[in-house]
Amino acid sequence: MRFPPSFLDEIKARLPVSEVVRRRVKLIKAGREWKGLSPFSAEKSPSFFVNDQKMAWFDFSSGQNGNVFDFVMRTEGLSFPEAVERLAGEAGLQLPTVSPEAEQRERVRASLQDVTEMAAQFFEAQLQAKDGARARGYLADRGLAPQVQRQFRIGFAPAERFALRDHLASKNVTAEQMIEAGLLVHGPDIAVPYDRFRDRVMFPICDRSGRVIAFGGRAMEKDVAAKYLNSPETPLFHKGHVLYNHHNARKAAHDSGNVIAVEGYVDVISMSAVGFNHVVAPLGTALTADQCELLWRMAPEPTLCFDGDRAGRKAAYRAIETALPLLGPGKSLRFAFLPDGQDPDDLARSGGATAITEVLEAAKPLVDVLWTRETEAGPLDTPERRAALERRLMETIKAIQDETLRRHYKADLDQRLRGLFGETQSGRQIYQGQRPQGGSRAGRGRYGAPQAPRGYVEQGLTPSAGLTRSSLLAPASALSPREALIALLAMNQPILASRYAEELAAVDFASRDLSRMVKLVLDRAAVPDIDALQVRHALEAAGLGELLGRAERVTSGSMGWCIGPGAAEADAEEVLKQALALHRRARALHRELKSAEQALGSEATDANFNRLREIQAELSGIEGREAVIEGFGSSVGRQSTGV
Repeated sequence: MRFPPSFLDEIKARLPVSEVVRRRVKLIKAGREWKGLSPFSAEKSPSFFVNDQKMAWFDFSSGQNGNVFDFVMRTEGLSFPEAVERLAGEAGLQLPTVSPEAEQRERVRASLQDVTEMAAQFFEAQLQAKDGARARGYLADRGLAPQVQRQFRIGFAPAERFALRDHLASKNVTAEQMIEAGLLVHGPDIAVPYDRFRDRVMFPICDRSGRVIAFGGRAMEKDVAAKYLNSPETPLFHKGHVLYNHHNARKAAHDSGNVIAVEGYVDVISMSAVGFNHVVAPLGTALTADQCELLWRMAPEPTLCFDGDRAGRKAAYRAIETALPLLGPGKSLRFAFLPDGQDPDDLARSGGATAITEVLEAAKPLVDVLWTRETEAGPLDTPERRAALERRLMETIKAIQDETLRRHYKADLDQRLRGLFGETQSGRQIYQGQRPQGGSRAGRGRYGAPQAPRGYVEQGLTPSAGLTRSSLLAPASALSPREALIALLAMNQPILASRYAEELAAVDFASRDLSRMVKLVLDRAAVPDIDALQVRHALEAAGLGELLGRAERVTSGSMGWCIGPGAAEADAEEVLKQALALHRRARALHRELKSAEQALGSEATDANFNRLREIQAELSGIEGREAVIEGFGSSVGRQSTGV
């Protein structure tokens, strides 16, 4: 059976190669690729690599390579049609019908790609012609140099009603083909179909392979009803399934480990011009579920970059609703908000790469934006309103399909609610973010934290008990309980050390001794079938026996249940993941705290003071989340060991 190329491309787009390969090969992360032992030859060191961005696998021991179909054929002994049928079912696609009509549709699709390519070439030529002078001036005013114009194949559609139609007709393209490609406006009340795009700067829209499938046009005149106009839905183009600049951004996203989504064509182009090549945009609509999946195939945590105004926040909130049912481990979003009144194009032209980097580095995780959306929805000055907030949050996270992730969201939001409402000594909750009459936000910091009186900067900040015990404020010789926990879990669970090797290697340990210990653990864990006792003996032989004793004393008591080599692997893995996440956040907050202290010392403003208080509050909040780790899988009543 002959399968249309578009059908095969869709299977490959829906099924990452690593997802199919790991059913037969144990894969571990290796940078931005995956590696494992060859399924085609016996070997002790991994020489089999999978690259999801390239949609390919490479086996250096046997000299073989291929795509997802090749892998299934060679490992399961299937023919090509059988492999396609198997993978199509896994991708949720129906096999194309074998019929003259289906073959004709595929021929039409192929011919339409020729038509859109000819149209793109026509628009490019018109931009350089005499009539394109005003469009060239507009692009120059926007800071888009000729080199950038050529890279993105920007063009110009003349104002004449039949310019494109007559040009394509001279190339033997029929009016029906032009209509099918979305290039002509037609209808029962239109005697002669005419060009859809007129007097517009033209932006070709390409598929994942870089083939032109549609266009976006920006009007040159101010009084035109539609400032931006996209091609209609066609056999080639379904706007909710496509990202602008996807074909260019794929490799850059693979190299950088991230992808950025902005709102418009010019935003993409301007950011690319200052060095951000891993940028895409939806096509004039709110982000769709299909577009989220496309983003996650490029990076596990894409950054959505929105304008800082009300419309930008609304767009971010819509994206949250779309993404929540799709979230899972390795599939989340971050949100970057631009200064009010600026879009990425403005920022790229005024501040260049430095200004954009600052915005991206301040991006917030999805849970932060969700929290802000709900807490800013209205006053929280009565029990009923606070109960409504809690109910809204709990109802919202029910949309998360992944059970483990939903549980973690609930724990995080519960902690934030406790911090927002506060707690009396008798255990009754009180609201610490009361607003003055009129519902103003005065008197509150971000996330509802109580705001200090204006100008109150003389009194020192008192850290929480947990923060006092943390490695951040402890003497240099003391071991952080969390760092010791991470190191001992890695030692006593070599399989987890191997599984989380990349994350463990990246841990910023305050203790150099523990950092050295974990590096040795990772070296030993790479040996096949090694057990915890062997790893321990290797550490003792390296002179780390005394350090092991100190680490075990620091973590004795409430955390002992999960550390020993006899602990259940699932329990130990859950604790390790949480400890790693909390440690990364605590270290980042400590750096932010130093910066905030310096800012407050330089300029004693309310904004700088509130920022300092927010960081302190979040550091203190980590103590509560640490208690969640300690209580996981254990009996009630364990004491917290703090940060």
